[in-house]
Amino acid sequence: MAGGRAGLAELRGPRLLNRAVKLSGADLKSALAQEARALGFDSIGVTDPQSIAPAAEHFREFLAAGAHGDMDWLATSPERRTDPRVLWPGVRSVIMLGVNYGPDESPLQILEKRSRGAISVYAQGDDYHDLIKKRLKALARWLVAASGDEVKVFVDTAAVMEKPLAQAAGLGWQGKHTNLVSRELGSWLFLGAIYTASDLPRDEADGDHCGSCRACQDICPTAAFPAPYKLDARRCISYLTIENKGPIPHEFRKAIGNRIYGCDDCLAVCPWNKFAQQGREAKLAARPELRAPELSELARLDDGAFRALFAKSPVKRIGRDRFVRNVLIAIGNSQDASLAPEAERLLADDSALVRGAAVWALAQLVGREKFGALASRATAGESDAAVRAEWRIADGVSPSP
Repeated sequence: MAGGRAGLAELRGPRLLNRAVKLSGADLKSALAQEARALGFDSIGVTDPQSIAPAAEHFREFLAAGAHGDMDWLATSPERRTDPRVLWPGVRSVIMLGVNYGPDESPLQILEKRSRGAISVYAQGDDYHDLIKKRLKALARWLVAASGDEVKVFVDTAAVMEKPLAQAAGLGWQGKHTNLVSRELGSWLFLGAIYTASDLPRDEADGDHCGSCRACQDICPTAAFPAPYKLDARRCISYLTIENKGPIPHEFRKAIGNRIYGCDDCLAVCPWNKFAQQGREAKLAARPELRAPELSELARLDDGAFRALFAKSPVKRIGRDRFVRNVLIAIGNSQDASLAPEAERLLADDSALVRGAAVWALAQLVGREKFGALASRATAGESDAAVRAEWRIADGVSPSP
């Protein structure tokens, strides 16, 4: 059977084809969009592999400035990121898909609850990588059956510039905070990509709709945006609490507040969120135990308890030590002296990263006399130079009794 509406009708529903049906590019794209919606995707668009050439220069400037910090993988083979054809020469179309994960309450509310930890919205449910990759693979199998063409699937795990590609495919635009914003869904979109050898009709790229607004820049606690549409990851709380493997730089510790994994401030304040909708995928919804966890409980996590609590969460990838480091920074910012014993207990932790953060937290919560007594005992047996340096620095900033 040749292409046409009869062939399109046979593709409806979340089932693979039992026989080859040759469709026109337009009909194949229409059927693909229908299948994507049936699989739970909230937005879909198609763009040309060469569409992100303008973003390449911005990316090279980002790397040249060292704004990627310790994220060395970004600087590895940058040409593969800026041109999908280098990653896969056979690609003829790039299909971009989005899943809405809009929260049911403002992520800014928890920042006032200083004895509780703020976990970024995207990490309060199951790991989106697993959920979206499963859906992408299902859609890719459908597309292979429908077209006979080869495909490749990506979910934030390869050299793919998802946000510029999503803008080129019409899913939204990169705001002044460099994240994607959708007129229909606001700031809350997980992105996935399918590269295909099929030649599909392109969607029109979305334009910039930020106007004169600078709310995302103004709210950033660490001034991570040196200019509109430019991010210095080294100052970003998401980078500092997730990607950064060492101690959090002193200059940012106070600004982090009670954010213990990521930061949603620049997303949450965007005016386009007035059109945002609550996510409809139950597995991405916030788990009750991760909405506003007590810092005191999180500080007691050993490796086994950490793995159990975050078994299906993206948080698990930073490991227990980096997570407890973040918790201790939040404890130091809590102004709650009742949390000081948690920090004191962790002065003897096996991890030097944790011990160093515990020193800083104690210096914010206990008087100079008690801090000095703790310092004289702890530094005598401390073998790590970085932790000893934390004691020296903190001794000058601990509050008076």
